[in-house]
Amino acid sequence: QVQLVESGGGLVQPGGSLRLSCAASGRISAYSRMGWYRQAPGKERELVALIHPSGNTRYGDSVKGRFTISRDVRKISVQLQMNMLKPEDTAVYYCNVVTAGWGSEHWGQGTQVTVSS
Repeated sequence: QVQLVESGGGLVQPGGSLRLSCAASGRISAYSRMGWYRQAPGKERELVALIHPSGNTRYGDSVKGRFTISRDVRKISVQLQMNMLKPEDTAVYYCNVVTAGWGSEHWGQGTQVTVSS
């Protein structure tokens, strides 16, 4: 079993910043990709950012230039630095990892991010 522990969500004013963290534990020794998705009320889950062990990244169009994903090379964890937050960034943010080898996919429980004045 793979566990993903997320932290860092909360309430922030428009234009503010937040940093999300996600750490994997359990039956995982390597990953092929890891990152974040989000889901707002009434909308489908969408890609926020992904990172590969090589350091290659991929971002959703709506967050490019504002969000930055990074990884900790010493352990299976990622961080998402979110700057210039907008009300439309309000959503539940889910950590996601795909294991190397078997390619099994796992999700965190989600952390709420609310951008409001």
